Amino acid sequence: MKKEKIGIYPGSFDPVTNGHMDIIKRSIRLVDKLIVGVLNNSEKSPLFSVDERVKMLQEATKELSNVTIMSFNGLTVDFAKDMNAHIIIRGLRAISDFEYELQIAQMNHKLYPDVDTIFLTTSIEHSYLSSSVVKEVARYGEDISGFVPPNVLKMLECKNIK
Repeated sequence: MKKEKIGIYPGSFDPVTNGHMDIIKRSIRLVDKLIVGVLNNSEKSPLFSVDERVKMLQEATKELSNVTIMSFNGLTVDFAKDMNAHIIIRGLRAISDFEYELQIAQMNHKLYPDVDTIFLTTSIEHSYLSSSVVKEVARYGEDISGFVPPNVLKMLECKNIK
């Protein structure tokens, strides 16, 4: 019997952007099951609660049958072990992302030799997107409908961010 290929795509997703969705849609072609892990980082002050971010992602990925959304605390590598995942997927927008992500990938592999990190470069049309940039642009009243899924746009509007 073939072993199920489980991958995780961890992040804060505050909020989910079309860049995140691009990575998710491309990742599901590489694994049998993709677990999107929403990090509960106590050191950050997110705009959305963990539960809101999980719901946001569940709605945005509801058409994708092999995607599960879960929250987690602690190290990504421990989450990967707990989920029996052997692949961590990370998106890269720029060279500066790679330098940081390479160090984390090497540390994760040292802590859990059965895990490998796959880097997916962001599609060119989303290369400038980040959750921080989306929130900043929204705060100044600009149209962000092309940057986030429709359900996320509605949630941002509820937070008085257009």
